[in-house]
Amino acid sequence: MTVYFLLLLEAALMVYRIKIKSTQRKATAALRGGSVLLLAVLAGLFVIEWGFRYYALAFILMASAVVHIVRLIRSERSKPEFRRTRIILRSVGMSALILIASLPAIVFPEYNPLPTTGEYQIRSEVKYFTDESRMETYNKQGGARTLTVEFWYPENAGGRFPLVVFSHGAFGIRASNETLFQELASHGYVVCSIDHTYHCLYTTDANGKSLRSDGGYMSELRGENAKQDKQNSLELYKKWMDIRVADINFVIDAVAAYTRSDPSDKLYGLINIEKIGVIGHSLGGSAALGIGRLRSDIGAVIALEAPFLYDILGVENDLFVFENAEYPVPVLNVYSDSSWTHLAQWPQYAQNVRMLSGQNKNAYSVHIEGTGHLSLTDLSLSSPVLTRILNGHSSSVTPEDCLTQLNEICLSFFNCFVKNETLEAMNFVGLYRLSLRSIAASFQ
Repeated sequence: MTVYFLLLLEAALMVYRIKIKSTQRKATAALRGGSVLLLAVLAGLFVIEWGFRYYALAFILMASAVVHIVRLIRSERSKPEFRRTRIILRSVGMSALILIASLPAIVFPEYNPLPTTGEYQIRSEVKYFTDESRMETYNKQGGARTLTVEFWYPENAGGRFPLVVFSHGAFGIRASNETLFQELASHGYVVCSIDHTYHCLYTTDANGKSLRSDGGYMSELRGENAKQDKQNSLELYKKWMDIRVADINFVIDAVAAYTRSDPSDKLYGLINIEKIGVIGHSLGGSAALGIGRLRSDIGAVIALEAPFLYDILGVENDLFVFENAEYPVPVLNVYSDSSWTHLAQWPQYAQNVRMLSGQNKNAYSVHIEGTGHLSLTDLSLSSPVLTRILNGHSSSVTPEDCLTQLNEICLSFFNCFVKNETLEAMNFVGLYRLSLRSIAASFQ
């Protein structure tokens, strides 16, 4: 709104100067200085949240104010010549600068976080883990695999709570679903989200060094096409799953070790390591599905629009060969419109389609209509514009409604199968078994 107001003032000044056929340097200098003051007042009154969104805009406004004040002082000695074309071009140029400088505020508008519904207040804490048993895949200097993880947990709460581990998408970050983490923590869960080093968009290691997605990994993602070259896709899937599943496996083991060695710790002392849930989005969801196959201590798995990549064993007759054994733990697959109508067409999703038959007693599926792939993350809140572009289509459901629905579904599922709450289980199973039968019918 601030940006539009500044552009309106710029347009009004241009029209006024042209109408009275005057350069109006005093009015222009006053407007430039007033724009800086306006931004400062809005930030001071907390009408806008001061931060990266407004840095460039503030610089442009301040620089323009200084320039026009200097011009005003110099023009006292001579009357400036009025030129309509010059006024129009300068006004258009200034408007363009304001618009460009405001892009961070436009692309990442301020938003209100979703309120939590649980009884607990929430704290978060960042930890750094090093897996000495694995060498870093993408770092040319070598060294052990290091991971940055963040915990969200109930504050000043007694007792022990289930652990939920999250794995982000292909270019995600550990905070990609923070609204979900906070909701789960407010209801008595300790949530641990992993930055998969060199798979995440960016992270910061224990020494404060910034690490970004590896270029080779990004090339792998761009070059992968399961319809054209299944053997190449299989090799990449195995590489990615080996890294991601091992990350999750290591973090669970590390947390379990800390929990047992220091039960009085303010964080680890809250964790009931006997109750574990795993969740992930996209490629992270595939890794979560993989850890459900690997470990026997996982209570439930949620995959947010993710194929069963870990279940692909090989390629025969240009078809993926999948693991035939029933999925060992309760699993919830959540889909948006981005994949829902393509599940039967995408070869890597064949296992997902099989689970829609209803024959696997552990499998549940939900389609959140009117949403897109990244609508299942907090990016839909922090950047609706970027979400629309990356999804490739618009959403008919607001980010708030989508994430609220997603949070309710995930909380209910974990309450049912990780906390083993009987009433919750009856409600969840009854509702989603009915939903599953309806979904299966649509794929027949």
